Amino acid sequence: MASAVSTDPQDDLKLLKSAAVHAGIIALGFFRSDLKTWTKSHSSPVSEADIAVDTFLTQALRAARPAYGWLSEETLDNTDRLSLDRVFIIDPIDGTRGFIRGDDSWTISLAVVENGVPVAGVVYAPARDEMYAAAINDGATLNNRILKAPRRTSPGWLIPAPMAVHTLLSEGGLDYERGPSYPSLAYRLVQVASGDLDAAVARRGAQDWDIAGADIILREAGVTFEDVCLGTPIYNRAETRHAALAATASPSLLSPLRSALRSVYGCPDQLQHASE
Repeated sequence: MASAVSTDPQDDLKLLKSAAVHAGIIALGFFRSDLKTWTKSHSSPVSEADIAVDTFLTQALRAARPAYGWLSEETLDNTDRLSLDRVFIIDPIDGTRGFIRGDDSWTISLAVVENGVPVAGVVYAPARDEMYAAAINDGATLNNRILKAPRRTSPGWLIPAPMAVHTLLSEGGLDYERGPSYPSLAYRLVQVASGDLDAAVARRGAQDWDIAGADIILREAGVTFEDVCLGTPIYNRAETRHAALAATASPSLLSPLRSALRSVYGCPDQLQHASE
């Protein structure tokens, strides 16, 4: 890979946090307003707010780090990123459906990935004034307060899960409550880092931009985050989709979550072979 300009992950994190705050101001200007919306591939919603935030982030971040590659949900992909060591991975508004209907848990999810691994990340919920952030080997924070996910034991686990996964977990005898399922996957994941949820899962098909910002926050907070077919997620590949995902700080939850997710969503043959 061609080498990008070397920048300390803490410097990248400062850049991401500043950009997220400014992007949040832009997004809040559209929130709970007469919003223009439309659909794109796979009936996924998009709004004028998504595009406005993406435009700002493209200009602000790429001007600050012109040697970095770029991957955003709302920008046409350019495979030049595959030849670069460092890449911005961006979701301008994660949880667009919730944003459109006025739910306040949508987020701006930003990450810097180096050689496939997130080294700095932010998940910012502007309407809730919550800034989750982390840089590699430097810990995770929520509004500058250090995050360390608790390792609780049953009973009393709180886990949001799709109905099919919930059914399998219940049939397997797991003692837990079905928690809230936020429209932003990134926000749902970082609730495990804060200890508000004991685990979070994602269906097969989540994209790099859905999870890269949350990934570094989870790991720095002591949460195990895995692709249940391949293990540790790898980013900035030609294929940006992932198999089903699980996040938890409680080791005893990993096996039942992994089993239920594989049963419901399966693993593509090539992924299953690679994980053996």
